[in-house]
Amino acid sequence: MTLPVLYSFRRCPYAMRARMAIVESGMRVELREVLLSDKPAALLACSPKATVPVLVCDAGAVIDESLDIMLWALRLNDPSDWLGGAAGCLAAMLELVESCEAGFKPALDRYKYPQRYPDCDRELAKGQGNAFLDQLERRLAGEGWLFGRTPRLADFAIMPFVRQFAGVEPRWFEEQPWRRLRDWLCQLQAGAAFVRAMHKYRPWPGTGAGAIFPPP
Repeated sequence: MTLPVLYSFRRCPYAMRARMAIVESGMRVELREVLLSDKPAALLACSPKATVPVLVCDAGAVIDESLDIMLWALRLNDPSDWLGGAAGCLAAMLELVESCEAGFKPALDRYKYPQRYPDCDRELAKGQGNAFLDQLERRLAGEGWLFGRTPRLADFAIMPFVRQFAGVEPRWFEEQPWRRLRDWLCQLQAGAAFVRAMHKYRPWPGTGAGAIFPPP
């Protein structure tokens, strides 16, 4: 049987969330771990964007947006109701994820990699990131997760970026008044979806089959 092919890079937060959704769905794919400094010709051929993740479905269709890969996997099988059953829940989650991508992610990049942005104000970017994390902390005060009593798509789609932010200055992050946010991050990182998604693979050599994902 021909499996869908997933081009991925282990540490990329976008690829990370796509892999977590695939783990949750129970789907199996052929994973091709790529080096971003040496992208294989097969990846460039199927997606001129040349970013990961990229999913090539068994029918040949290409999905090269991480959130779309999450939705593809979960619409095939969603055993823990990550997409949310209540009316309007998915739309509200996608709105929060968009807020993360449009505001928090650029601030995170400038906070973590100020050398890449010569005119950026690192402290301003850090403060903009803090404002988004304050928003998450308030949401978590309700029922412990971003949308209800169980983790859903929004939790897993946003977590990799919060994880990156926390890793820039770990001691400082621990000192901030984000107790619920830190608990949320710890629980997600300890969960099976994240642990299995972060399994290490050797880089794909550019020819032949990749590895079966997720791991047993």
